[in-house]
Order: sequence, then C-alpha cells, then structure tokens
Amino acid sequence: MQIVRVGLDLAKYVFEVHGVDGRGKVVLRKTLRRDAVSSFFANLPSCLIGMEASNGAHYWARVLSGLGHEVRLISPQFVTPYVKSNKNDRNDAEAICEAVGRPTMRFVPAKSVDQLAVQAVHRIRSRLVSGRTRLANQIRGVLAEHGVIVARNIAKLRQNLADIVGNRGNGLSDLVRALVGELQQELADLDRRITTYDRRIRELYRGSEVCQRLGQIEGIGPLSATALVAAVGDRQGFKNGRQFAAWLGLVPKQRSSGGRDRLFGISKRGDRYLRTLLIHGARAALGRAGGKQDPRSRWLGKLRERRHPNIAAVALANKNARIAWALLSNGEAYDPGLTVGSA
Repeated sequence: MQIVRVGLDLAKYVFEVHGVDGRGKVVLRKTLRRDAVSSFFANLPSCLIGMEASNGAHYWARVLSGLGHEVRLISPQFVTPYVKSNKNDRNDAEAICEAVGRPTMRFVPAKSVDQLAVQAVHRIRSRLVSGRTRLANQIRGVLAEHGVIVARNIAKLRQNLADIVGNRGNGLSDLVRALVGELQQELADLDRRITTYDRRIRELYRGSEVCQRLGQIEGIGPLSATALVAAVGDRQGFKNGRQFAAWLGLVPKQRSSGGRDRLFGISKRGDRYLRTLLIHGARAALGRAGGKQDPRSRWLGKLRERRHPNIAAVALANKNARIAWALLSNGEAYDPGLTVGSA
C-alpha cells in the first residue's frame, strides 16, 4: 500500500490515524499511544500529514517534519464540515484526512520554538492583567457595599487604597479594613508580576530587528510587535496583506446572497488577543495624530471626521496589519509616506 495522505487526530495520550492512497481509498486506520507516534511515522514513507491546529499541534508538526513528512495544520472550524455522522476521534481523523487534501483549504503556519516561547510570555501576562482587572473590580465592589466609592481608573484606586485602609473615620469596620488591606497587597503583587513580564517583552523587542521595524508603525509598540512576530513569524502563511487582515478578523462579516451584498461588523475571527492589541494601538495613534501635518496624520484626521471613533480605530488597525505584513514580506524599513491611502 502507498499512503499519500494521513489525518492525525491529536490527544493527550491516544492518537487516531487515518490514511488514504492516491485514489482516496482508505488503507490505514490505527490507534496509537503517545510514546508510539514518533516511531510509527519514522517507519512510514514520506506523505502529507494533516492535523488540527490545537494544543500540541506545533510540537508534533516539528517532530513529524523532522522525520521527512509534509505537515499542514488546519483550523478546527474548517475540519468540522467534513465530519461524518457522530463526532469521535476516529471520525475526526478521517475528516482531517479529507480536509487536508482539499486544494483550496487554508492552513495555519507552524510556529517555531522561539515563537511559542514569546507567545507564552504574552499569554501569561494577559492572564495576570485579566486577574488584576477582576481584583480591582472586587475591591471597588467591597468598598461600595460600605459607602466608599472609588473611581474606575486603576491608578486612582491604587492612590486611594492607602488612605482608605489607614483612615479609621470612613465608617469601615476593622474586619473590612483588614480585608481591603489584604486585597491591596494582592494588587501590588500583581502589579510587580506584570511589570516583570513587561520588562521581558521590552527585552525581546530590543533584541529583534524585525520587531523594531514593526514598532516604527504608529499604533504598534513593543507589545504588539512581539505578539505579531510570535503569531505570524513571516508572511509565508498569507498571500497578501488583505488575507492577513482577514485572518485577524479586521474585515466586515459578510452574508451576501442573490447578488445582494450585506456587510456587518468585523468578523472577529482569528487571534482575539492580537486583534485587541492592534485596535487599542490604533486608538492611541488616532489620539496622537491631532494637529500634526504629515500625510499620514492628515489622512487620520479626515478619517476621524467622517467615521465613528470605533470604526476609525478598526480601519487604522486593518491598515497597520497590512503594513506589518508588507514589512514582514519584503524586509524593508517602514516609510510613512508610502502608506497613506483611503480606507
């Protein structure tokens, strides 16, 4: 038998394998334990292997590519339509095998070890920031129950907490004051941990020439630049900047039929974390563009005049994503004068 295409359903301990020959006939169905996967594929002739882009997929893509196979990762949402009957691991492997052979299928670029490490820094930092937000809301809630109102700004919360804890004339009981003091210490600890990760990200940014080129774009700083390189690496997974922006979910959702075009809000597909960074960076860039007379700032000013601030921010984020793809593609330095255009 000549296996030309394999669908591999990943799991923690038990993997399902589904292989077909050149005519699409099923020639292999097998269940493998985790420790037997490498040895099995090492003895298999080189073939095309498809996997869902799930947890551990990038690791196995490196392992199997090192054994001489061609590995392609597919977003799970593109595999679902090929699942026959009930969903189980064996049917998932068959669906992956079918999907990876489609000539128009879209694939996820495999990430290197360095990309995954940088992405881990961002993911951990994001979790800490979310935890800090939840903690700040809890502190405000506890204080509001006792008639003490603090502004939503977290910087003002930090400033007021010391006075609140030390002031015995604000009506708080000793127990509540002690609890708020503990929450204050927890908030300070989270601030220190987030600062540590911010420092790591700045070091990664300074050590990468690609990140520094991306950081020259108005609206992209060390955080966004390192996240872009960690998520994309280079432009190989995308044909053009428009496709990259669509992958980030920065294009309108479309439901067109019968020759009638119907466009809605942005699709919000792809990496939500990276999309959020680009939009927040675009908002900051729009705020700093006021009063400047360079071509890009004038374009941003006209954009703000005719569009809602949120729409303008998304439009700029879309443009920045395309510019970032171009810089990753051609290796050139950023030139603001070449990026002005309509949106």
